[in-house]
Amino acid sequence: MSDLLTRAEYTALAQNLELPRCPFIDGKYQRGNGPMMATTNPATGEEITQISTANDTDVDLAVAKAREAFDQGRWSKLDPEERKDVLIRLCKLLTRNRRELAVMESIESGKPILDCETIDLPETIQCIKWHAEAVDKIYDQTAPAGDGALAMILREPIGVVAAILPWNFPLMMLAWKIGPALAAGCSVIVKPAEQTSLTALRVAELAFEAGVPRGVLQVLPGDGPSVGQSLGLHMDVDMVSFTGSTETGRRFLRYSADSNLKKVVLECGGKNPAVVFDDAENLDHVAEHVVNAAFWNAGQNCSATSRLIVHSSVKPALMDKINSRLRDWKTGDPLDPNVHIGALIDDEHCRKVRSYLESAESGAFVEPVVLEVSADDKRAREEIFGPVLCVIEAASNDEAVAIANDTSYGLAASVFSAGGRSAIRAARDIRAGTVTVNCYGEGNITTPFGGYKQSGFGGRDNGVHAHDQYSELKTIWIDLTDPADGDNVG
Repeated sequence: MSDLLTRAEYTALAQNLELPRCPFIDGKYQRGNGPMMATTNPATGEEITQISTANDTDVDLAVAKAREAFDQGRWSKLDPEERKDVLIRLCKLLTRNRRELAVMESIESGKPILDCETIDLPETIQCIKWHAEAVDKIYDQTAPAGDGALAMILREPIGVVAAILPWNFPLMMLAWKIGPALAAGCSVIVKPAEQTSLTALRVAELAFEAGVPRGVLQVLPGDGPSVGQSLGLHMDVDMVSFTGSTETGRRFLRYSADSNLKKVVLECGGKNPAVVFDDAENLDHVAEHVVNAAFWNAGQNCSATSRLIVHSSVKPALMDKINSRLRDWKTGDPLDPNVHIGALIDDEHCRKVRSYLESAESGAFVEPVVLEVSADDKRAREEIFGPVLCVIEAASNDEAVAIANDTSYGLAASVFSAGGRSAIRAARDIRAGTVTVNCYGEGNITTPFGGYKQSGFGGRDNGVHAHDQYSELKTIWIDLTDPADGDNVG
């Protein structure tokens, strides 16, 4: 916290940023063939800059350059230690430019500078560094083939990867994808969200400066039909890694079926529960985690706790503590380091969030809301993706777990209980990719992140498991029998 600047200093930095304005293709910025696109500060409504966007012509060029780089082995066949060294240099450049990137992220996404400086940038750098360090530490295998053969199981980079990013965590989600994909030796084409293109473009420039060869990391700003769909349908893209809405995720599965059956990994929406049992201890601690889980990043988080399912016996006391703690969460200018909740991403999203609240308010800011609802209320079932916490009362612990599972999603969940056995049993019974006990979180870089049901498909981010999705497994079977011994088949 002591390293943070003042609101006036952050505002001055924002006014003097050198902003990227073109797609980054084959090692350089070059004007796209799509229309100009304004990127806007959601907190003020002011235009930040105009960006030249890509279209299908640029997609074809970027894919061709990515394939060329991959086939020539400029990165894919580089010694693992050399790839590691380049990615470590990228982390050093990100660290050197972290304040610029934090301010850029804040003004384009509406995220509080407090989060950008203390969470998003450090975790972005740590993610890429962790995967860089893993490059030369993930071993291939041999299988027990018997005395007459040698069976080797090799990991090979999958090829050309399209990474489709969301707008809620532009830098962190970029790192979650390019970290393991580049570590594996793939060529990556990034399609940032239309609202948040700037930091991805700047990171690609820094990566090239660090030594990532031309064609290996490219960024194509633009809209979904012009860039995302073109990548999804492209016959020479080997894989799509997508983070975003479940509705859009379905489209990429269709694109795969309609093209070359490219691999698809989806990390989609959530309606995540925090389950509080009747024996939960230290309700101040519970309230702290629930408030952070529900309202961090203005609730624009796929793993946000949007449902609080609480036993009736502890509900009154817990609600008092939640409402008390929430008063400390200030909403306002994202460049104010004392602000916890910034602006929602754009007018369209504001209207969507307010439609659940029947609010007459306008503008880019939505104050945090706590609603007491029934389990079948649409606000407790649909992903609002805003600063809205739905509270559902349960008559028993078993009922609380049943309500938690009564959803089409299964990304994350939390259980609060003093009973170790009951907490672990509930964590086992809740169908979600990550379940935390007596805290909120997503694990860390070492643990896989992804969802059950309509929250995820095809793979996991983070940990060594993330490398699996960017690799193909190849079996090489070598017959060791002597042909002179007879008609042996290995």
